[in-house]
Amino acid sequence: MEKIEIILSQETKSNLKKFKKGETIQFPKSTNTHAFYIKKGLARSFIIDGTGKEHIYMFAPEGWIIGDIEAIGYDQATELFIDCLEDSEVIIFNKDGLFNERLDQKQLIENVSLLTRRVGRLQRRVLMLMGSPAADRYKYFLEIYPDLINRVPQKMIASYLGIAPQTLSTIRSQMARP
Repeated sequence: MEKIEIILSQETKSNLKKFKKGETIQFPKSTNTHAFYIKKGLARSFIIDGTGKEHIYMFAPEGWIIGDIEAIGYDQATELFIDCLEDSEVIIFNKDGLFNERLDQKQLIENVSLLTRRVGRLQRRVLMLMGSPAADRYKYFLEIYPDLINRVPQKMIASYLGIAPQTLSTIRSQMARP
């Protein structure tokens, strides 16, 4: 996975906050919408369905942005929980932080390129959830998040993949065999 630094204005960089492992930084139905750039640590976004089951939308390790993009873009209430899976340093910004008029054209193009790549990966993930075998989804997870296998509990990886933890255990066992 390529390591890309998003370019933020100096005023946005001053919004650095530290969060403890397990701390929730966004709740559903919030109208105070922000995006979060993970400078250090690891975060995840998820929903909880009517039965109380968590469904993980994405993980955000260092160098990733996480947020409820629809809520930010259209000034709507958020739908996602976002919490920290590790002690984290997070830059909090609104949509103007990425497209600040103080950034030069090259910086804006780099930011748009990064966001486009992230959206493309999420689109591929949705398509895989709709029609790919669980083993292929797990291989894609390893491709996108190669450093997370030992940082995220297996049950969360299974939730992200849309499978039961037992199924993930079976897939991992099969992949480990020569």
